[in-house]
Amino acid sequence: MSWLLYGANGYSGELIARAAVDAGLRPVLAGRSRPALEALGAALGLEVRVAVLDHPAELRGALAGQSLVLNCAGPFSATARPMIAACLEARAHYLDITGEVAVFEHAAGLDREARAAGVVLCPGVGFDVVPTDCVALALAEALPGATELALGFDNASPVSRGTARTMVEGLGQGGAVRRGGRLERVPLGYKTRRIDFGAGEKLAMTIPWGDVSTAFRTTGIGNIEVYVPISPRRLAQLRRLNYLRWALRLSAVQRLLKSRVDAGVPGPDAELRERTPTFVWGEARTADGRSCTARVRTANGYTVTAYAPLGVIRHLLAGGVPGGAATPARLLGARYVETLPGSGRLAVG
Repeated sequence: MSWLLYGANGYSGELIARAAVDAGLRPVLAGRSRPALEALGAALGLEVRVAVLDHPAELRGALAGQSLVLNCAGPFSATARPMIAACLEARAHYLDITGEVAVFEHAAGLDREARAAGVVLCPGVGFDVVPTDCVALALAEALPGATELALGFDNASPVSRGTARTMVEGLGQGGAVRRGGRLERVPLGYKTRRIDFGAGEKLAMTIPWGDVSTAFRTTGIGNIEVYVPISPRRLAQLRRLNYLRWALRLSAVQRLLKSRVDAGVPGPDAELRERTPTFVWGEARTADGRSCTARVRTANGYTVTAYAPLGVIRHLLAGGVPGGAATPARLLGARYVETLPGSGRLAVG
C-alpha cells in the first residue's frame, strides 16, 4: 500500500524521507514547493506530488490512491485540520509529528468520524510524543489507580525552525496542564520542581507539551504535568513574559518573531544530533501516596522523529487496526520506544 509524506522538503520531513528509504519504504513525497520536492525526489528515487492545503482539488489529487498520510508540515495549527479532513474524505490514516495540544484535542474530537471512516487519526508520532507516551503507559501499567502523572525530558539540542515557529505561536497562549481530567491554561513557568531526568538533578518547569492531551487518553490519569529543565534566569524571563502575552498574540509581533526564526539554521546537523541524546522521565502517584518512576534514554529528539513514525506506518499499513483517534503507545505498546535507534531500556520502578 502507498503512503504520502506531506511536508517532505522541511527539516524533519527530509530526515523521515531518508530514514524511510533506508528502511525499505517508498513514500510519495508531497508539499507545496515543487523545486525542493523534485530535487529530493530525484535524489531518493521517489514520486513527487505538489499540493497546497487550501486548494481542496489539489489535496484530493495528492491523496488519490494513498492509504496513509504522514503530515510533517508545521505549524500544525495551520495544517492539521485541512489534512485530517482530507484524510477522512479519502479514508486514509492520518499521522503527524506535532506536539501541539490543540491538534491532539481536535483529532480526539473526531474519534466518531474516524471510526465511521475506518481510519486511524494519530498525531504526535515523532519525538512529540512517542517516548513520553510510552513512559506514561508503562507507569500506568506499573501503578494501577494512579491519579497524578508527571512527565518530562532533558535534551541539549537546539530546535529546528519549524519547532521554533511553533514555540513562537505558543508564547501568547501560556502553559497548559490537566486537572481533574480537564485541560487548564496556566501562566508561562507555572510550576517548578527539581528532577533527575537521568543525567543529574535539575530545576525544571512545566510546559504545554502534547502529553497533557495524549497521556490522558493513553492512561486515563486525570492530573498531568510535563516538565523540561530551565535555568533560574530563563525562568524569570519567561515569567515576565506573562505580562506581555496579549502582545505576543498580535499578528505583527508573530510575524516579526517568526521572521527572526526563519533567518536561522534549519536545525541541528547530524554530528550535533549524534552527541545530544535525550533523557526521558516520568512519575506516577496514587491518592494514598504510592509512587513509581520511569526513565529511558533515547537518541536526539530529531533522530527519534526520523524513525519513530516508520513503525507506526508499518503497523497501520499491515491492516487490522480499527479506526478512531489513537495515541502512539496505545497502538504499539509501552516498549515501542526501546525499539528505536539509539534508545536504551525503559526502566520502571
